Amino acid sequence: MLFFKTKFRLVMLLFLIVFESNAQTISVHDPVVIKEKDTYYLFCTGKGIKTYSSKDLKNWKSEPAVFKEKPVWTESVVPNFDNHIWAPDIIFHNNVYYLYYSVSAFGKNTSAIGVTTNVTLNPEDKNYQWKDQGIVVESSPNRDEWNAIDPNVIIDENNTAWLSFGSFWDGIKLVKLNPDLMSIAKPQEWHTIAKRRNTLLSEGSSAIEAPFIFKKNGFYYLFTSWDMCCKGKESTYKVAVGRSKKVTGPYEDKEGNLLSQGGGTIVAKGNEDYFGVGHNSAYTFDGVDYLFYHGYDAKQKGKPVLVVKELKWDADLWPSL
Repeated sequence: MLFFKTKFRLVMLLFLIVFESNAQTISVHDPVVIKEKDTYYLFCTGKGIKTYSSKDLKNWKSEPAVFKEKPVWTESVVPNFDNHIWAPDIIFHNNVYYLYYSVSAFGKNTSAIGVTTNVTLNPEDKNYQWKDQGIVVESSPNRDEWNAIDPNVIIDENNTAWLSFGSFWDGIKLVKLNPDLMSIAKPQEWHTIAKRRNTLLSEGSSAIEAPFIFKKNGFYYLFTSWDMCCKGKESTYKVAVGRSKKVTGPYEDKEGNLLSQGGGTIVAKGNEDYFGVGHNSAYTFDGVDYLFYHGYDAKQKGKPVLVVKELKWDADLWPSL
């Protein structure tokens, strides 16, 4: 009997070890997270927007995709769109969840950011239903020098909503939204808050994308991702940051360089564990600050996996991992 008890315990221990090792290595690109009651929900790039849930930020359960079928408007922006949706962002405001997302032709600024809403994130809730609200902003070749992907929405101290977005091209844009959080406010107010192309500091590189603005310590911290994602072992992705007292900027890095002129302080980059890391989001959960991003796992031949790190702050209120 002792033999069987010992064997059972060993089997259970091995199961737990395997389960735990898989818990933090779910395959994701561009993760964003929000907490409803006692459950965390993660949304990321994928067919119909991939979704996971967790009770502890370690063990993740796959949930139904947001869109079973592609939003009806996407075909007018990207012909033959296959419902592979990029880089979502999630925010809770006035008792409604707003989920922003990107559709784009690869390598072009034929792109648009849409938004869908829900009153709950729990698929088991009888009120669970995503209601698509259509396009928030759209970019077109030969018209725009910016790219309408990688959305992030923040509410400032005046309860005004701002949408930051952008990838390559003329950098990261910020535009004021209407109180409905689903359309651009008029008269339109636009800002370029970070860029790398044609700047003294960036030596001509335009590889900047994935803005995320996190308010903390009396500052707005603007995180962006630099260099190349999505290339497995060849990925050179990294996370840079700057900060400002105003959501509209100007944002400066730790050395005082303007992000709008190519500046940025590196927070995370590739190492022996990951070839490259990037496309982050930042939150405070239960008094702890976290940075979520994906990394190209060196142990899995460059597979993109979820990485969760606690954010620390130095004496000058700059973030580190």
